[in-house]
Amino acid sequence: MQENEAVRSLAALAQEVRLRVFRALVVAGQAGLTPGALCEQLGIAPNTLSFHLKELTHAGLVSQERQGRNLIYRASFTAMASLMAYLTENCCQGAPCAADAATPACEC
Repeated sequence: MQENEAVRSLAALAQEVRLRVFRALVVAGQAGLTPGALCEQLGIAPNTLSFHLKELTHAGLVSQERQGRNLIYRASFTAMASLMAYLTENCCQGAPCAADAATPACEC
């Protein structure tokens, strides 16, 4: 991942509604969610959701697929993994890192 891609991804996620939408799509996994399901689950108006999905899609964090009459949105796990790798690339001065959610800092 290039720096400009990381900035675009982080900028897209630096908004409360978009972060909630992205996290909901991550939880949904490969099955994804329809806009209607996202609206219902998150309590977001359809026009608001449409705007935020467009921003997440533009950043490459979300993909869209048509299935019959429905649109299915999915989190891009590849983009998410690339962003995480970019952010932690130089962690612990390049040494393997044991950082996880339970450990607030790397154990180098």
